[in-house]
Amino acid sequence: QLVESGGGLVQPGGSLRLSCVASGFDLDYYYISWFRQAPGKEREGVSCISSRALETNYADSVAGRFTISRDNAKNTVYLQMNNLKPEDTAVYSCAAPRLSLCVLSGELNKYEEWGQGTQVTVSS
Repeated sequence: QLVESGGGLVQPGGSLRLSCVASGFDLDYYYISWFRQAPGKEREGVSCISSRALETNYADSVAGRFTISRDNAKNTVYLQMNNLKPEDTAVYSCAAPRLSLCVLSGELNKYEEWGQGTQVTVSS
């Protein structure tokens, strides 16, 4: 099971740090992705990180503003989001890809496990 937290309401230009905690399995061996879905929009892959954090990738829309990291000792993956924009408003979910690849996709069939998500709202 993957459980996200850290979402909330923030003003444009603000920051949030999302957490994704795994329970029931060891996150050490898994690549992890974040995707998001805004109302009325398609699900969008945001970022991904390899099991040992040697590889990361970002969607063009968040590159330079978001940073993905992980602490395997805490079984947790983080998404640091800076300089947030209203268009970042969405439900953010973490997910474990079916294959050991860095996956940037909103297609659920690419993942074997994903969480319920945490709401991020960027508004003044």
